Amino acid sequence: MNMANPSPLNTADKPSSKMDNAKSKASNARKPILYIVAAVLVVFTIRFFYMNYVYVETDNAYVQGTSTLLSSRVAGIIVKSNVVENQKVKMGDVLVEIKPEDFKNALAQSQSDMKALEAQVLGAKRSYDRATDLYTQGAISKERLDEIEAQYRSLDNKWKATKAQYAQAELNLDYTRILAPADGKIGRKSFEVGMLAAAGQPLFGFVAGKERWVDANFKETDLVGVAEGKPAFVSVDAVPGKEFTGVVESISPATGATFSLLPPDNATGNFTKVVQRVPVRIKLSGLTDQDVDRLQVGLSAEVKIKVH
Repeated sequence: MNMANPSPLNTADKPSSKMDNAKSKASNARKPILYIVAAVLVVFTIRFFYMNYVYVETDNAYVQGTSTLLSSRVAGIIVKSNVVENQKVKMGDVLVEIKPEDFKNALAQSQSDMKALEAQVLGAKRSYDRATDLYTQGAISKERLDEIEAQYRSLDNKWKATKAQYAQAELNLDYTRILAPADGKIGRKSFEVGMLAAAGQPLFGFVAGKERWVDANFKETDLVGVAEGKPAFVSVDAVPGKEFTGVVESISPATGATFSLLPPDNATGNFTKVVQRVPVRIKLSGLTDQDVDRLQVGLSAEVKIKVH
């Protein structure tokens, strides 16, 4: 009877064997996953070190363009505005017109004065020529010739000054029409029709639409290998999914802090080393008109430069 009944030891071995088999199968099932994870980690590690060796990157960068504030060169009442904010314009388009009547009157007065003096100069010139002939013949003295010549030279100088005033009056009349200096886009407007514009007063912002570049501020520790002509790649959040290409056009001769309003003074006992930033200009290439429109001046950008 003892041999007919299974022993307690043999009964306990069967569940243990099943558990070991299950663990073995689970372990074998996890191995491919572990291999995949390990392979992914290796790939990402290689890529990380490769990217840090081949490229230097910064997100302290901004899109730049030719932007300026347009202002009037003469004072006067604004009588007409031909543009609105964010409008595209062509070079030579009339943007603003200032009341021209005062400048037309000044031009007419200068023209009248110039013609009157011109007649006097012609008469003085004839008198000087006759006096020169008479002096050659001994009919008048040298003092009289000098006196006639002085009168002629004085009138001639006044006439030249009047010509200059007339030319300036012509320019002032032309300045009553503010023209677009290049193809571009109007920015913020700061005037209304009927307002008195002072000479030099900014009337609106203007951004030229021909080119864009990026000013990237790199850490001084990342500048090894950065040189003019190195290829660069730019990403802008406002233009997702597109990477712009360019080259390093120039590197600033000084750090950004050097040209700040209050440059840092490190000649104190409480010195703390701070990694400085050096501006690097990236010239973008192959831009279409649509790209230029989408790359608004001042947008943040991410830049990487290939150094190896």
